Amino acid sequence: MNDQSRTSSRTGGRAARRAARATALPEHLRPVRPGMEGGVLNVLTQAQIERIHQAALTALETIGLADAPQSGIDYLVGAGCILGDDGRIRFPRALVEDTIAKANRSITLHSRDGKTDLELSGTKVHYGTAGAAVSMVDVHGQEYRDSTVQDLHDAARICQQLENIHFVQRPMVCRDIVDNLEMDLNTIYAACSGTFKHIGTSFTEPSHVAPAMEMIYMIAGGEDKYRERPFVSNSNCFVVPPMKFATESCEVMEECIKAGMPVLLLSAGMAGATAPSTIAGAITQATAECLAGLVYVNAVSPGAPAVFGTWPFGLDLRTGAMSIGSGEQALLTAGCAQMHRFYDLPGGAAAGASDSKLPDMQAGWEQMCSNVMAGLSGLNMVYEAAGMHASLLGFCHESLILSDDLIGQAQRCVRGIEVTDETLALDQIAEVCMGGPGHYLGTDATLSRMQADYVYPVFGDRTSPKEWVELGKPGLIEKAIKRKEEILSTPSPARFDPLLDAELRANFKIHLPL
Repeated sequence: MNDQSRTSSRTGGRAARRAARATALPEHLRPVRPGMEGGVLNVLTQAQIERIHQAALTALETIGLADAPQSGIDYLVGAGCILGDDGRIRFPRALVEDTIAKANRSITLHSRDGKTDLELSGTKVHYGTAGAAVSMVDVHGQEYRDSTVQDLHDAARICQQLENIHFVQRPMVCRDIVDNLEMDLNTIYAACSGTFKHIGTSFTEPSHVAPAMEMIYMIAGGEDKYRERPFVSNSNCFVVPPMKFATESCEVMEECIKAGMPVLLLSAGMAGATAPSTIAGAITQATAECLAGLVYVNAVSPGAPAVFGTWPFGLDLRTGAMSIGSGEQALLTAGCAQMHRFYDLPGGAAAGASDSKLPDMQAGWEQMCSNVMAGLSGLNMVYEAAGMHASLLGFCHESLILSDDLIGQAQRCVRGIEVTDETLALDQIAEVCMGGPGHYLGTDATLSRMQADYVYPVFGDRTSPKEWVELGKPGLIEKAIKRKEEILSTPSPARFDPLLDAELRANFKIHLPL
C-alpha cells in the first residue's frame, strides 16, 4: 500500500496550511516518491507465468548456455551444473529452483550521502537512467554529435536535481576518451562527482575492475566503507543472446562480486533477431538466461546482491530496426516484471526510451506508455526511463529534464487510488451540498490535501491560450534549455572535496577539467 494518509488535516487554520504549502512536504506525505508499490497490472495470468517458468527451466536443462569462461565452468560445475561434450553448460531443474529459493530477495542500492538509498524488494518501483548512447541530441540544431565525458558529468549533475530520477546508471559512452581503461575510470569519476544518487557502470575488460575499485574505495573513504554501503553497481551483459555467455563480461562479473559490488544481470535479446519474435518466447529466453546468471552469481558468492535484469527489446520486423518505443516493448517489460514478482527477486528492465530522434510528441507517447506500464507492473528498477532517444543511440539533456515531469505523472499512476473514510469524503459532500457553497474550491479539506494528493508539472503547460500568449508562447524545449543552464551554472553538491579530488587526479588520468 502507498499510504498517503494525513493526521490532523483540518487543524491549524487556512493561514497555517498556506505556510505549510510553502515548505517541502515530509517524505511520507509527498504525492510521489521512490519505492512506491506497483504490481496492480497483470499482463500475464498465473497459468501463463507458470508455463513461462517451466519453459525456461526446460531450456536450461536441455539446451543450456555456451561459451562460459573456464572460471565460470568451474564455478557452475561445482554448484551442480553439467558440462556437455558440446561445451554447453546445462542446469538441472532442482539446482535452479534451489538457487531461486536461496537467492537474495532484498537489495539496497546505496547512495553516496545516504539520502536516496533504494530498497529493491517486492513491487517497489524506482526510475532512472541507463544505456550506452554513443551520441548526444543537440536540440538547437536538431543534430547528433559524439557524446563526451563532460556530457556524462552534466547528465549526472542534472539528475542530482531531479526528484523523480532515482538512480543514475551511465546513459552514454565517453567517446572522447580513446583508451578503454581511462574511459571506464572517467565514467565512474564523472558520474560520482556529479550526483550522490546510486551509480551504475560497466567495464570493458576484467583487468579494469581492480583499478576501478581502487578509485571507488578512495571515493568511499576505504574499502570497508564501500563494502558496507556500495554506491556503485555493475551493469553486466553477461550473456550474448541467444543462450550464450559473454566470456569477458562473465569474468568482469566475477571480479565485481568479489569486490563487493552489486551486479545487474542484463539479458538484452532482440525479439525476432537474437530472441524469439513472440513476446512470450522473448520473455522465456530472457528468464532462462537470467536464471542461469543467478546460479552463476550464487556459485561465486551465495546471496551476493544481483538484480534480475530481463531486458528483451522489440524489433520492427519490416526493417530490422529496434522498436523500443512500441506497445510490444511495453508488454515485454511488463511481462518481465511479473516474472520478477513470481520469483520474488529484485528485478529490472527497460522502459521509457523512445525511437524518436527528438523530444517531440512521438517521444512523449512512447516514453509514457512503457514507463506507466512498467511502474504499474511493480518493476523494481525501470532503466532507461529518461532522456533516451533514437532506439538507444542518442541521449538528450533537455529530454532528461522533461522526463522528470513525465515520470512524476507515471508515479502518480503507480500510487493508485486510496479508498478510506477520509478519501470517500461523505462529510465533505454533506457540508458542501447542505448549506455550503455548492463547490469544493478552497474548502479546508481541499486545501489540506492539494499537495499530498496531486502531482503538479514543472514544465507541462496548464495555462489558458490567453495566458500562454501573454507569457510569450513558451515551449517545452525552451523551458528545458533554461532549466539545464540553471543547473549547470552552479557546482554540483556531489563534487569531491578538493583534497580527495587532487588525490584522485594524482592516481588516475582524469579527463574532466577542474
